[in-house]
Amino acid sequence: MKKLQISMTLLLGLLMVFVTGCQGGNVASTEDRSRDEIVYASTKDIRDINPHLYSGEMSAQNMVFESLVINTDEGVKPALAESWEISEDGLEYTFHLRQDVTFTDGEPFNAEAVKLNMDAILKNSERHAWLDMVNEIKENVVVDEYTYKLVLKHPYYPALTELGLTRPFRFISPKSFIDGETKDGVSSYAGTGPWVLTEHKEGQYAVFTANENYWGEKPKVSTVKWKVMPDPQTILLALQKGEVDLIFGADGDMIDIDSFKALEEQGQYTTDISKPVASRAILLNSNKPITGDVKVRQAFQYAIDKKSIADEILNGSESVADTLLSSTVPYSDLNLEVRSFDPDEANKLLDEAGWVLGNDGYRYKDGKKLELSIYYNSNNAQEKTISEFIQSDFKNVGAELKIIGEEKQAFLDRQKSGEFDLMYSLSWGTPYDPQSYLSSWRIPAHGDYQAQIGLDQKEWLDNTITAVMIEASEEKRQEMYKDILSYIHDEGVYIPLTYSRTKAVYVPELKGVTFNVSQYEIPFEKMYFEQS
Repeated sequence: MKKLQISMTLLLGLLMVFVTGCQGGNVASTEDRSRDEIVYASTKDIRDINPHLYSGEMSAQNMVFESLVINTDEGVKPALAESWEISEDGLEYTFHLRQDVTFTDGEPFNAEAVKLNMDAILKNSERHAWLDMVNEIKENVVVDEYTYKLVLKHPYYPALTELGLTRPFRFISPKSFIDGETKDGVSSYAGTGPWVLTEHKEGQYAVFTANENYWGEKPKVSTVKWKVMPDPQTILLALQKGEVDLIFGADGDMIDIDSFKALEEQGQYTTDISKPVASRAILLNSNKPITGDVKVRQAFQYAIDKKSIADEILNGSESVADTLLSSTVPYSDLNLEVRSFDPDEANKLLDEAGWVLGNDGYRYKDGKKLELSIYYNSNNAQEKTISEFIQSDFKNVGAELKIIGEEKQAFLDRQKSGEFDLMYSLSWGTPYDPQSYLSSWRIPAHGDYQAQIGLDQKEWLDNTITAVMIEASEEKRQEMYKDILSYIHDEGVYIPLTYSRTKAVYVPELKGVTFNVSQYEIPFEKMYFEQS
């Protein structure tokens, strides 16, 4: 077993939390604050929550803006549309809209508003091209005041699922448009959702107030305050001081698993964890000299002790990923070859690739050292620790791995540029996997595309992904997904690590904390405080 080196910052931060809790002192109690307001701490500001763009936080967009349908554990359910019919040829979707809905600026929600929003999305189709749904829309039709018809170019099997995603198919008041469009910004954030953004101080906080005229079940508290705290340790201390009610996140950029487990064991707070929602993996860039060799990529699959990462770093909170997508994901139960931890096999493949072990313990080829870099989001507490673990595993097979943390935007920019050997990747989870996630592989703005661009059959891969979305036969779709996922698996472009989970820590008085199917949404409207 490997010994994990937990950072001194983490230890000191947790020590301060526990000492503060034991001493009591002049700590502000949660009882001193209104029980009609949830204070949520996030490392990220909400930014621009225009629902037709991508710079805003998705959980904030989900609070204010709604879609025609909603994705649930039981499948697609009605939202702003009460019901719908699909034509026999799969080309026309006729939606019957709710008649008791208005935008928060007083504008009516009707078929004309739906058409204006959908047309505005199509005017920025290049930006939305990662989602094939946008490419398949032929026409938006107002049938009558409360009936809207969506006409497609081809039958598109994930149409309803993608209409229910957090973006871009959400609706904003036409009054918010600028010159009839939304692609260059909006003048206000008037939606139909359960919350209204009433105050935002960039980089500090945002205040969401319950929508008094909401058509559905109204929120159980009047306010959500979104506090921006870039440092996870600051969030932990604020929780202990009674300044924060809720920590909620899909990955380690909110709270690392060591802190989560410590709080769980302490018993002062309620902790909860979702079922597995997405795939955590390492991208291996097929367009770089070293990782461009499939034998090297396959060797690294065997070099990493994933079970120790799951058991030790992640404290057993996540299960080992044998394949990029879990067998529970639609079309992904394929019985692919499992590449378990096997340093001997890794060394054998590196030998075959021509990398010779030197006296210094590192491998060389044509006078060059087997040296690579892995990049991670410096805001993510877990990725640094996992990187150090992988660094040790790589050294054991003669590869030197440099670890580089970057601010989130720089990290995302690097994904787009393709300037990396190794980089962290997280699949999008339910309800995006597999269709929307694979669709994004074809777009240069994503790290997946950049990592795959050196593959011999990249053109075939992209074309097959395009074709599977409009394949009407379920049987043929299954075969096409098998071809796509088998090819990616065989080429070793991804090192699957674990299947990630969303985590929540909150004060015991807060009830109704649950998880949506999407890891990017927080169901604040279901939460409330238990009355003493």
